[in-house]
Amino acid sequence: MVKGSFSIVASMLTASRQAQQVGHFDEMLEHAERADKAASGDLSTKFRLLECLLYCGWPNRVLNELAKLEAGADPNHRLLCQLAEYYSHCGDHASALRCYERAVARQPKNPEYLFSLSAAEIAAGNLESAEEHLNQVIALNPHDYDAYRNRATLRKQTADDNHIAEIEAMLVNGAKTPAGEAQLCYALAKEYEDIGEDAKAFEFLSRGARKRRSSMNYRVDGDVAAMRRIQSVFSAKLLQGGTAGCDESGPVFIMGLPRSGTTLVDRILSSHSAVDSLGEINNFAYSLMHTVGQSGDKLSLIDLSAGIDFGELGQRYVDSIRRYGKLGPLLIDKTPLNYLYIGLISLALPKARIVHVRRNPMDSCYGMYRTLFRAGYPFSYDLDDLSRYYIAYHDLMSHWRSVVPGKFLEVQYERLVEKQEQVSREIVDYCGLDWEPKCLEFHKNTSAVSTASSAQVRRPVYKDALQRWRRYEKQLQPVADKLREAGIHE
Repeated sequence: MVKGSFSIVASMLTASRQAQQVGHFDEMLEHAERADKAASGDLSTKFRLLECLLYCGWPNRVLNELAKLEAGADPNHRLLCQLAEYYSHCGDHASALRCYERAVARQPKNPEYLFSLSAAEIAAGNLESAEEHLNQVIALNPHDYDAYRNRATLRKQTADDNHIAEIEAMLVNGAKTPAGEAQLCYALAKEYEDIGEDAKAFEFLSRGARKRRSSMNYRVDGDVAAMRRIQSVFSAKLLQGGTAGCDESGPVFIMGLPRSGTTLVDRILSSHSAVDSLGEINNFAYSLMHTVGQSGDKLSLIDLSAGIDFGELGQRYVDSIRRYGKLGPLLIDKTPLNYLYIGLISLALPKARIVHVRRNPMDSCYGMYRTLFRAGYPFSYDLDDLSRYYIAYHDLMSHWRSVVPGKFLEVQYERLVEKQEQVSREIVDYCGLDWEPKCLEFHKNTSAVSTASSAQVRRPVYKDALQRWRRYEKQLQPVADKLREAGIHE
């Protein structure tokens, strides 16, 4: 770009960001489109446009732009990796894998590219190849601590085949960053748990969780207050007032706390020929913010959301998920924290199916505590935070059962594991579908999985995780006591 045009484009991009800050998302996108048109192929401007398109629910347009960029990407390996990241945001994990493979072909000794390739392979279910590439990452860069953690999750380690000595040596020598120490500790906790050394497993788990929590500026009070405000605002009077929403019957929401079994239910249902899964997406939250406009903080967003045009919200959401290009008449949105929006979903999409997955409270809490999430769920790294959050979640779900009775199907993880076919049939029937036996063979489903359960759901249903928390009953007693005081029992 020449100097004058650069100045014009910069002002357009500034206007786009300012519009985003005040909740004017259509204006945000309009400025980004104008900047892209004036920028004559500038990549940074193009990616700002793609970001705005994703925010406004246009993944199909993003995919079209990515395909054009990929066609001319050779030999730009950095661009290929950037394209792969955006393909992943659009749920096109096959294209993301392809771009990472092309980048690694050009830079075969680049540990960052190899790590990204391994992550794409994990999503695709290519676990042996992913482990091989993570070994290469560690050989090239022993201080890529995330590689140790990812590698530990790919299979069950054994007493004869594990990486414990290697990881402990890294910890003794000292990780270069607090985040690196946390990643090594989570890797060790997983491998020690696999070989049955539970005391050492929890020792490293709690150490890693403390280190992760210490780097966060987070107070659980904010989340607890938000869930209480939701209960206050979305009362029975509002929810049973007969407000007309969008008439679309296609969305299926699968929700629940992370590590509760939502991915398993998603895989069972998406194995049906009439169902496609979009995975974990932010479309409902984005559609809500788009509809509300400027809102300020979390509590004001909740207050304002009660007075919006619910039909507009529902239609905006439906339009956005249809733009992913999936063909199934039913599309799954498997975003765990959508349980916060059950009231809004009921108003905006009264014909939508909602499946809430719940798990033994203590197993649920331990499942979250033992997981180092890439993003989100900051309450999961401290046992007191975790207890308080779980109690608030439990109270919110009790509220939804009271004010929208019969609106959602609840699936108990333990019952699904014990009676797989019976519960699977109930899920399929709830969605208005005829039974298909391949729903029992969800582990053969070849579609990508980009959640923390990506390795586990490649196996048939297993019972290893039932009552796992009892291996750490003493260490988790503070959580059990707080839940019991709140009237929450197994």
